[in-house]
Amino acid sequence: MWKPTKNQKFGVVIYNFEHENLQQALRLDVGDTVQILEECAGWYRGFNSRNRNVKGIFPAQFIHLKPFKIDNEGVYETVTPVEDPVVQEAASVLREWGQIWKKLYVELGTPNGDQELWDAVRKAMMDVADWRKQLITGTLTSDQIAQLKLKITRKIDWGNRKLGLDLVPRVDGEMVDPDCVSVVELHQVHVQSAEASQTHTQGLGTLGKRKERRKILSHHLFFCMRDFSYYLGEDAEVFFSLYDAQRGKIISERFLVKLSKEGFSNYIEKIHSNCTIFTDLGSGDLASDLYIVAHVVRVGRMLFSESVKKTSSHCYRRPHGVALFRLSQSVLQGSEGEVELTGKLFTSDEKDFWQLHELVLKKQSNKYSILSNNASYGLVVSVKVVHGELEQATKENPLLLKNVCVTKKLGFSDVIMPGDVRNDLYVTLNNGDFEKGGKTVGKNIEVTVLALDSDGKALECIYSGMGHDGSTEFSSMIMYHNNSPRWNERLKVAIPIDQFAGAHLRLEYRHCSTREKNEKKLFGFSFVRLMDDEGGTTLRDGSHELCVYKCDERGRLNNPVEYLSMPFLAKEAVDCIYSLPFQRSPKEIMVIDTLLCSTKLTQNVDLLSLLRWRSAPEGIGETLSRLTRVDGAETVKFLQDVLDALFAMFSTDDGNSTQHSGHVFQALVSIISLLEDSKFEHFKPVMDAYITGHFAAALVYKGLISCVKHLSDLCPQTEKQEPIMKCFRSLEYIFKFIIQSRLLFARATGGQNEDSFRVDVDSLFESFAHMLNMHLDNIQASQVTLLEHLQGACDQLTRVLSPGEVANHLSNLFNATPVESTRDLTRSKLLAMKNAVNSQIFEDDEGRGLLLVTICTHLRQHLDGRLELRMCGDVLSDMIILTHKYSRKYPQSMVPPALQQDIETMMLTLFDVLVQVILTLERSAPSSGTLVACLMGILQLMSEIHYTKLWEEHLISGTHHLRHLLYSTIVLLADLVRAAVFPSDWFVMRMVTNHTILTAMQEIAQPLISTFLKSGRFDNQVWSNYLNLAVGFLTQPCLQLEHFSQQKRHKVLERYNDMRVLMGFQILSMWHNLDEHRLHFIPGMVGPFLEVTLVPEPELRKATLPIFFDMMQAEQQAKGNFKQVETELIDKLDILVSENKGDDEYRQLFNTILLERVRSNDPVWRESGTAFINSVTRLLERLLDYRSVMQGDENCDKRMSCTVNLLNFYKNEINRQEMYIRYIYKLHDLHLPAGNYTEAAFTLQLHADQLSWTQRMLHADHLYQAQTETQRKELIYMKIIDYFDKGKCWEQGIPLLEELAGQYKTRLFDYQRLSEVLKRQASFYEKILSGKRYDNEYFRVGFYGLGLPLFVRNKVFIYRGLEYEQIVAFTQRIQTEFPQAKMLHHNTPPDDTIRSSDGQYIQICAVKAVPEPNPKFEGIEVDERILKYYTVNHVRHFVYDRPTYRGPADKENEFKNLWIERTTYTTECELPGILKWFEVVEQRIEQLCPPQYACETVERNNKQIRQVMQHYRANPQDNIQPFTMRLQGTIDAAVNGGIAKYQDAFFGPDYLVVYPEYADHVNRLKVLISDQTMILEGALELHGKIAPPANQPLHRRLVEVFEGLRAKVRKMCSTPQSQRSTSSLQSTPPPPPTHRRADSDPATEFRRTGSIIKASRFSSPLPPLPSDKCAVSVSSSSTSGHSSQRSSQASSLYAHFHSASHDDELYAKPQEWDEGVASMRDSRPRSAFITDSRGSSPKSLSKSLNNDYMIVPSQKSSSDENRRSRHSRPPSPHSARISGTHDSLNTSWSDSHGSQESLPPLPPRDHFAGNERQTRSVSLGGEEDAPPPVLPKRMGKKCSSPAMFGSDQLLGDGVDGSSSSGGGLSNGFPASTPGTPPLLSPRNHRTPPPPPIPPKSTSTPLTPLSPPSSFTLNTSGDDLTPTTPTNIYIGDIENTHPSLHENYSVPPRLQPYPPPSS
Repeated sequence: MWKPTKNQKFGVVIYNFEHENLQQALRLDVGDTVQILEECAGWYRGFNSRNRNVKGIFPAQFIHLKPFKIDNEGVYETVTPVEDPVVQEAASVLREWGQIWKKLYVELGTPNGDQELWDAVRKAMMDVADWRKQLITGTLTSDQIAQLKLKITRKIDWGNRKLGLDLVPRVDGEMVDPDCVSVVELHQVHVQSAEASQTHTQGLGTLGKRKERRKILSHHLFFCMRDFSYYLGEDAEVFFSLYDAQRGKIISERFLVKLSKEGFSNYIEKIHSNCTIFTDLGSGDLASDLYIVAHVVRVGRMLFSESVKKTSSHCYRRPHGVALFRLSQSVLQGSEGEVELTGKLFTSDEKDFWQLHELVLKKQSNKYSILSNNASYGLVVSVKVVHGELEQATKENPLLLKNVCVTKKLGFSDVIMPGDVRNDLYVTLNNGDFEKGGKTVGKNIEVTVLALDSDGKALECIYSGMGHDGSTEFSSMIMYHNNSPRWNERLKVAIPIDQFAGAHLRLEYRHCSTREKNEKKLFGFSFVRLMDDEGGTTLRDGSHELCVYKCDERGRLNNPVEYLSMPFLAKEAVDCIYSLPFQRSPKEIMVIDTLLCSTKLTQNVDLLSLLRWRSAPEGIGETLSRLTRVDGAETVKFLQDVLDALFAMFSTDDGNSTQHSGHVFQALVSIISLLEDSKFEHFKPVMDAYITGHFAAALVYKGLISCVKHLSDLCPQTEKQEPIMKCFRSLEYIFKFIIQSRLLFARATGGQNEDSFRVDVDSLFESFAHMLNMHLDNIQASQVTLLEHLQGACDQLTRVLSPGEVANHLSNLFNATPVESTRDLTRSKLLAMKNAVNSQIFEDDEGRGLLLVTICTHLRQHLDGRLELRMCGDVLSDMIILTHKYSRKYPQSMVPPALQQDIETMMLTLFDVLVQVILTLERSAPSSGTLVACLMGILQLMSEIHYTKLWEEHLISGTHHLRHLLYSTIVLLADLVRAAVFPSDWFVMRMVTNHTILTAMQEIAQPLISTFLKSGRFDNQVWSNYLNLAVGFLTQPCLQLEHFSQQKRHKVLERYNDMRVLMGFQILSMWHNLDEHRLHFIPGMVGPFLEVTLVPEPELRKATLPIFFDMMQAEQQAKGNFKQVETELIDKLDILVSENKGDDEYRQLFNTILLERVRSNDPVWRESGTAFINSVTRLLERLLDYRSVMQGDENCDKRMSCTVNLLNFYKNEINRQEMYIRYIYKLHDLHLPAGNYTEAAFTLQLHADQLSWTQRMLHADHLYQAQTETQRKELIYMKIIDYFDKGKCWEQGIPLLEELAGQYKTRLFDYQRLSEVLKRQASFYEKILSGKRYDNEYFRVGFYGLGLPLFVRNKVFIYRGLEYEQIVAFTQRIQTEFPQAKMLHHNTPPDDTIRSSDGQYIQICAVKAVPEPNPKFEGIEVDERILKYYTVNHVRHFVYDRPTYRGPADKENEFKNLWIERTTYTTECELPGILKWFEVVEQRIEQLCPPQYACETVERNNKQIRQVMQHYRANPQDNIQPFTMRLQGTIDAAVNGGIAKYQDAFFGPDYLVVYPEYADHVNRLKVLISDQTMILEGALELHGKIAPPANQPLHRRLVEVFEGLRAKVRKMCSTPQSQRSTSSLQSTPPPPPTHRRADSDPATEFRRTGSIIKASRFSSPLPPLPSDKCAVSVSSSSTSGHSSQRSSQASSLYAHFHSASHDDELYAKPQEWDEGVASMRDSRPRSAFITDSRGSSPKSLSKSLNNDYMIVPSQKSSSDENRRSRHSRPPSPHSARISGTHDSLNTSWSDSHGSQESLPPLPPRDHFAGNERQTRSVSLGGEEDAPPPVLPKRMGKKCSSPAMFGSDQLLGDGVDGSSSSGGGLSNGFPASTPGTPPLLSPRNHRTPPPPPIPPKSTSTPLTPLSPPSSFTLNTSGDDLTPTTPTNIYIGDIENTHPSLHENYSVPPRLQPYPPPSS
């Protein structure tokens, strides 16, 4: 039994779990977190945290339980793990980023892909995951954990910003709970977090008083010597110091590393002996050009020699070399961590060694050289900069800095810490001048420095370098043979402070011999006294020239008293007139520099005199005046002693002032001001400690108050304001002294003189108020200073006065300050207010109450005047934050009255003015966000009581005041909702603001109902604004939860619920309250309410949809109809759905709910209401369809269909002209990019039809300017004409031009435009005759299945193909448009299973257009070029033919039983039209008997021959070869059995006996055959006249063959036509009968006879008789796999059809290939070719002329060019055969012959692909223009005639190897002519499908996809034998694969345009 869990609520999945056989199983992956609801027998039931909606069961052992906490316990409880918040946040962020990262990966291969972003997110995720793992391990120190958390939160904020996610508000690195802080404080946190996120720093938040980050004033440089590769042979000392190249001086002590002679690697004295830290570097030092300088000193012999092995008894320090290391800014800023530096040693003459580092920097290479070294490196060091106080830096880097010696900076650091104790004297041995002493060479002088106390005892306090212990003496370097040596060696003398007074330095000079046995010889000394015995000051800093006294015995120096009385400075010795114990050498001097860094000793006499003031009281005045000149560093070192002295001088023992009190106060102020300096700010704690622990002047408070008051009173009277300002700046510490003194006095006296003290304080503040109230320019600076520093004094006063008293003093000062004052004074006052709000005074109820009233009053005045809005916002922010903080301490119902009153004060004083300010403020203003947050903060603080009080207070002043407040508030809230003032990623801030607005709107509704509705004062404007605000709130983007991730949505619902639903019910409540006033909101609120109902929240929709019924009811009752609701609803619905609002669920709810309301209420308008609701439902259906295809190029056709559906709806169903025209232009804009100019023209014509030729003015819109109706219609006509011109549809443009011409001629009389129009019209007529255009093919497309969109579902359409588009390319285009659809590879009508399935199925086949009758051409002989257009344009009827057999099949002659099933489709509109496709509205099926179809075939061939004759009569100069091919093919085919086939089939004696009903057709066939002989006779005569000499032999041969043909026809036909005698072939053939033109077409015949004899796509010429075998020589040639995308002409090929037993399987095997046909493609030498103008062989020509006898249908259409394509590629898988009932639009053959006429030919696709050819040899205008055909699929029995297979017919495309389009069609162009257009346009250039399986009966296989493309003949021009032996055997047709019988779903053939007239 399942039981709810108590202790198992949260866990992590540790194993993958997926159980397919268990329905309730919840799929889990490792790492998922689950919330557990129930448990049972080792199983848990719960849900994955990623998807709370899916619940299931999972094994308990797969879950690792974790500690948890429960929020909102119960049904909606939220379980969260008890983890570190940063760890938890990191896990949540990784999950969210992971989903986005996957999407970024998917997009990498698209144009929108961003590899850089993907890499960055990946790295960030890896970093966060790794850092989170480190946190979880728990092995880090607290400091490391804090640092790591900081890194994680920074990285999270960076990633969120990079990915456009929400900003996370943080305080101290942790996320803020918005329920715990005020909205104002939340705003401040957001501001700071945004800034921190931008700068990669962590926001510290604003909870409590924000702490400003201290500026880092101290920096330290860690240094370590890593290696020393030089070999010195002796010990060495390496001194490192910092050198400032800009100032040219050493700035640090020296750090010493001692090296043994064995080298650096063997030197290990102690740990860290080679490391130090250079401390106390200031920011200025880091910004300078710093170097580390290394001085290397050799310690050993005077002159080193490797040959001397004996150890020296003396160790001399000798200069060796210098190295420099530059510290770059990147190193100094610490951004690179520890950096390793390498340097070389430089050396020079010893006399220049002291400045060698400067010479190297100055690059004076002539004075130094590089020391040689065997290693590739020299001296290697590493450095790292650390920041902050040294103690803190050591904690942060314990491993690096622990136990490392400190090398201090020379002088004090930028910051002097109070606890620092330092007493260091730095002595630099600069240089000396010494006498030779009778020697010829210079001395080797060594200086020994000793520090001695007053007794002459040497002190162990001398340091040559840090890192080693101090010593009693220091020996300098020795400069070899130099009497004027320069050392520049600095040593540190650290004498204890208690021994410093009597200490002195002694310098002893010795000459050192180079001989080892000689001792060092003393020859003189100098000394320096360190402190003046009289004044107590130390030796001043700087350079000193010392006297050199002669002494050659060390013993004489043992008693210092003997020489200490002598002068030690050279300048003092000059004036010395008494005898000295030691003789001074006047020519010898020693120069040293000294620098004292001491916190206890001073060199300042003035400071010393102050400290000793009692010894000379008469000089106090002078001492005090000189105190201001004392260096601050000296003063703060003796701060306590100085203050004691000053307060001792300030008053007498009884508390009275002295004559020096004013000077003392001035000195005191100067010292206090000194602490404001950043260098000494750390001494403030010292001052505080002094006040609390050492200050004992209990009587000075009264005098201090008097001094301050005196200065305040003096302020307006003096021009010297600086002392007064200095005093005001020091008020805090002055009052600290005052209060401490008063407390000491009260403690000593038991609180006496309390009233006197209060009077003094009151008097002081009255003086302040008086000064602040003055308008004097000279005191403004003092007024500003007082206000800025006032709060420090008030804070001290609270120690002795109540907060209320202090608040009263402050209020008086604020009130005394004028409102209209200067900006500086105003800012200072506001700053003082801000300080007061953040002080302890504001925490007291009484003090807060007094301050709030005063501050709010002043803020209102400033806000009203728009003065200092930003500072006003800051003050108000602090007030609201603190008030919210205090109120949160109490439950909502138990807030103290004082707090309630404070909130009321802010509300009543500031609310209305704040609303007005924000309304007039620009959103981009700096103060905008703060003021909006303040307004939200006040609303957040207000309770229902406060709202009621607010309404009542404004109602007292009159209803108009309350209305103004409500109106302004509503407008402002609407503006905030519409144009959010906060950034889009401040999601938390926006949600808190929305929640506050929602609460406010619920309260605002009360006065709306009570005052402006029920009381009879209905205000339409306020109500409208309120309702619009509610709608805007509900529909704002940040509340649309469906767009959020599930986690984010859950958090919002958990904290705020769905605020849209809450607001929706608020709207519903307000609507119900309106009652009879609802009519005021019609139609204004129809659109907004519609937007509400479109929100995808079911409950909201169900609640708000009935509002429309109420609107309809209200308007119906008032006006008798609901036209306004209807109009507005339809208009807004169109706009909103296009904005991606609404769905199919909404459509169903709209229909269901409103119809239910209509039925249940049964109003009188029930019928009209039901019709309207249904109409809107249909509109929704169309709009949703339209929206679903708005995006994607592949959906262009769908968009067009949906657009047409909509424009038809707006015109036909609801008659909305403006919407109708709007969608007309949408459709127009879709056509233009697709190049559908003809369709675009027809579309625009819809708009033109709505206009008349009037002068009515039309308004301007986004397309047209304001103009008359005539002008607009004229403009539209011009566009339409241009489009018809571009679409080559000139016939459609001519009527428009005629209409325009009539307007210009008869109404406008604008002859200029008339002439232009007539010229344009003439050009159109010329283009009709000479222009080249392509006849588009047509395709039937059936869409089946419920998965398809509604506008195509289970419907059939006729499509007009693109230019040069064949069925394969068309199928691919349709499949691209419907990628999920499955193509049906058969044309049988789909059953109900497919129609009702959820899938998508498409059927495609080619159809042929049936021309419409055109009465204007009746009885007139019209140029074929004119009639040609109407064969494929202005058509609504299309046919599709399918061959069938009845009765037993005749294997010898299948034409006996060949029937044609013809299906005729009728579309709803003519094509072309506003679309390239229209739906089929009717279909009709009829059967054609065998002789009837034979008649069509012969008649079509006769027509084609007439067209050839007509062309060559008009253009005798054209290339004769196509004419020759046509004649040869026809005559040869006839001779070799074509007529015999028909004779055997239909002219036998028994045929009419069996089929007497076909007698008319048989007789007509005889007439047609006889007519053909007459036509051929005339054709041969014409051919003989125009044939060139080279073709005359062939012509004679054709005449000879024709004679035999005519004899056979006479014999066969018994009609008069066969009995007629014929004239000589040289005579002109008889003219055609008067009832019909020689070149007339079936359309013309229809107009004459009134009927159409429908021609099948199998309308081939008369076939030859079949024979058992057919031999054709073919030559193999590479043929492009896509060359068959053209249609081709038929040849004299006769295939024998038998009944197919697999009708439905035929197209299900599209890859099968007739290998029997392919095997016939043998090869013959190409030399046998005779090419025509199109590159075809003579055999091709023959075939081309005979192709009218082609019986077999091609893959695409009956056109001959389509038949060419039959064997150049396998059949289209989409050319499906349909056989079935008429209701399924049954079609079986892809038909191109809809009537007796043969459709005009179409140009090849490539005709317009490139530049048109300049010349063309021949263009036949009819089918004879098309290239020769290919062998059709349907192969049959053995053929009796060799001509049964034309050579090109077996080729694929009938072109030889020289064809230019990749082995494709020659297209009637000479193969050698440059610029032959390509076979295919790029649109249809597709890879062909693989070949189908060949039939078993084939004898010679042919490699698939490699059909030969050229043929050769056995004959030459002299031997035109009509029959040729065949090389291929065609098996019995019965053995042919069944699929060969039904591949007839092919498009119409392509034919070239007629050639231009020469």
